[in-house]
Amino acid sequence: MEIRELRYFLAIAREQSISKAAEGLYMTQPSLSRQMQNLEKELGKTLFVRGSKKIELTEAGYLLKKRAEEMLALYEKTQAELAAPEECAGEIRIGGGESFCVSFIARLATKMQRENAGVLFQFYSGDTQDVSEKLDKGLIDFGILVEPADLGRYEYLRLPEKDTWGVLMRRDSPLAQKECVTPQDLTGKPLIRSMHAVKNKELSAWFCGEEAQNVAATYNLLYNASLLVREGMGYAVGLDKIINTEGDDSLCFRPLSPALESSLAVAWKKNQIFSRPAQKFLQMLKAELSAAPRG
Repeated sequence: MEIRELRYFLAIAREQSISKAAEGLYMTQPSLSRQMQNLEKELGKTLFVRGSKKIELTEAGYLLKKRAEEMLALYEKTQAELAAPEECAGEIRIGGGESFCVSFIARLATKMQRENAGVLFQFYSGDTQDVSEKLDKGLIDFGILVEPADLGRYEYLRLPEKDTWGVLMRRDSPLAQKECVTPQDLTGKPLIRSMHAVKNKELSAWFCGEEAQNVAATYNLLYNASLLVREGMGYAVGLDKIINTEGDDSLCFRPLSPALESSLAVAWKKNQIFSRPAQKFLQMLKAELSAAPRG
């Protein structure tokens, strides 16, 4: 199985048509068909269901699509690292979830890029599970993980700032008159919960089981949840300073009481072999953290 064949396969999966994929690859349809027949023979699996109007992937095809995308991403990352000049230039790939504390990393990345114009940062957004998966597969150099997270299998550094948990609500909501929100305040209220936060044991302990009574929706990105809140679906439980609620905005944020905070950590694989830019970024990160005040 060659990289070229994986590119051909992904082109067909994307276009759902061998003829359209062949056109985009500047090759003939019979030639592309033969390539895929050879790939299926090599793998011993049928990858496509060839319909009259479009081609669909089999279960094996979907698995190969996922793995092919990962392999090509890692291949291209390795190519970029090897092709980088001797000076500090190349890509640094960072994954993380929604958090205002990521601004610490943003400031550091900006500082590094000003000093090293040949460095390109690629940021990937996802929850802790998504980021950990990409980190484990070598698709990103660093992962910004919201605790509690399984940090035991990584090297990591904790960021100096913490995230505050609270509730995003409409400003005309009765709870908006309160300075903070208790578990009892949310009893019976329609809640909009983060899919990742459902696994947060500290948050579940804060609710004392109250949140299970009326979950109206779940979300992956708080911005999407904020749209549901604006429409009056319910109260979104999330982190502060992700959605701007200042001024005359129709939404407001109220912290939880008792207060609940989450720490963040920048993690990387143990025994990781870094590219020159990633190694320098880690050195800068350690220097910044050693000089940063601790709360």
